Amino acid sequence: MPQQARAIATRAAIIRGASQAFEQRGYGSTSLAQVSNAAGVTKGALYFHFDSKEALAVAIIRAQHEASAAAGQKLLDDNHPGLHALVSMSYELARQLRDDLVVSAGVRLTIEAANFSTPVAGPYLDWMGACEEFLRRGIVSGDINPELDVCAAAHFCTSAFTGVQVVSDVLTKRADIDQRLTEMWAILLPGIVAPGRWDDLKDLPARILRERAGL
Repeated sequence: MPQQARAIATRAAIIRGASQAFEQRGYGSTSLAQVSNAAGVTKGALYFHFDSKEALAVAIIRAQHEASAAAGQKLLDDNHPGLHALVSMSYELARQLRDDLVVSAGVRLTIEAANFSTPVAGPYLDWMGACEEFLRRGIVSGDINPELDVCAAAHFCTSAFTGVQVVSDVLTKRADIDQRLTEMWAILLPGIVAPGRWDDLKDLPARILRERAGL
């Protein structure tokens, strides 16, 4: 294997091994020795790519955000109706949290990163920005109340999703996250749907789940 390809493969193995270690133990309880063991690489190889535990954690957060942001960008690029895209995005993030170890570890590390020297607020700010765009598109299409404070709603939707997924992780390892998100939307939708559109949109989360299941 060429040296550059080998270096890329080693870095990817470190990211996967570190994600497993951080997801199982959390940032504070994980040592770089545990990471190197989980990744199947030497400490020298690990330090060649990452000079500290924090640098490794930040790399996982960035990888997680890239994966999740790509799904959000696809919804924006495909011009899905704003409210449909917003609700769909929540279920797609839930799927990534269940199925993608790097995403799950990255989200956990973002929550634990209050004392990092490197700022990690970017993912939250980006998601609030994406939510704002979805909501504005929903207003243009007539699905969302034009009187809505879009910035406040985007902030709250991001915060609500974060809380729902954390509690779901603690209680069921996210086995019930789709159900909890459906409950979240049942509470949030009446506050953001445009007058006269409720009858058409009240079952939107259930319809999106059926779409995702191919039903």
